[in-house]
Amino acid sequence: MRILHTEIYKYSIPMVPFTIATGTMHFAQNLFIRILTDAGITGVGECSAFPMIAGETQATCYEMAKDFAAVWKNKDASDIAARLNDLDLFTAGNYTAKSAFDMALYDIAAKKAEQPLYKFLGGNIKPIESDLTIGINTSEAMALTAIEFKEKGVSMIKVKLGKQAKEDVERIRQIRLAVGDKMILRIDANQGWSYDDALFALTSLAQYNIQFCEQPMRKWNDELLPQLCKLSPIPVMADESVFTHHDAERIIKHKACHSINIKFAKSGGIHEAMQINKVCADNNIPCMMGGMLESRLALTAKVHFAMAHDNIKYYDLDTCLLGHLEDPVTGGATFKGMHLEVSDAPGIGADVDDAYLKKLEKAVV
Repeated sequence: MRILHTEIYKYSIPMVPFTIATGTMHFAQNLFIRILTDAGITGVGECSAFPMIAGETQATCYEMAKDFAAVWKNKDASDIAARLNDLDLFTAGNYTAKSAFDMALYDIAAKKAEQPLYKFLGGNIKPIESDLTIGINTSEAMALTAIEFKEKGVSMIKVKLGKQAKEDVERIRQIRLAVGDKMILRIDANQGWSYDDALFALTSLAQYNIQFCEQPMRKWNDELLPQLCKLSPIPVMADESVFTHHDAERIIKHKACHSINIKFAKSGGIHEAMQINKVCADNNIPCMMGGMLESRLALTAKVHFAMAHDNIKYYDLDTCLLGHLEDPVTGGATFKGMHLEVSDAPGIGADVDDAYLKKLEKAVV
């Protein structure tokens, strides 16, 4: 099944500004691709650049995508491992851009097999309930947002922290007071704390019944994670510290986390995400399916992936709910409250509306 050409779009989605410890995003810096084959099967893929985490921007992803498309032109779309190896030989890193191409190949493969992606990956339909995230703001504003979430029926809230440890403790104190004891609270420092601040914050926050804390420190402080994991009363989840299965092996070997967050934008897509999950499952380390600021297209692929891997115990699949002002996706996963459902349409089962794409910068390779 030969690749004829690839359509590449700067898939910008306007949004309400969203702030984490390392910066603020004013629009979703996404990329959308369609790979056309001589078998008449088209595969779609999306990635979401989050430069302060993965070091890639929409502009760099767009330029790399044109090179990737040229590398793949006239090659066999059904040999997924070989095609991904082509990209790894062409350039190191650039996992975010690679993830869109990986996703499109899996979409093609599942469509060829006439199966929804979750079934192609060996999974079955299972309940998927996502949390909903609160970006960094004043403690009062964050508490009001938490109340709004509770009134909408949200049962799990993820709270972005990592600015000032003492203020972060106050943020959680007010949120817990606002939503009561039954709400599940997760926190994510996005590498924002020093070791001392992380230890202070995690110790101080234990009284508020926190499910886990994502990435408390910069990834270059990974050697301090084992000690923090020993002392912290709150379980630690590795996020920015784990891009590949090699990172997962290293972190787990040193007892530097209690769980790991898998994101396609870090792993380079589904192929590597499966290897990360296997390393974690083999070592009894549960995973979370997370993301950046993807639209419902990539979100749908993540739901399929989560349904196919029982070691993924936590779901942070609110990417398109974090202030997106438009939803240009056709088909795809649907929200019932914070529960996500997918259809049995072949492949990912989603696409982007052509009328929306006509407004975007495009290249065909």
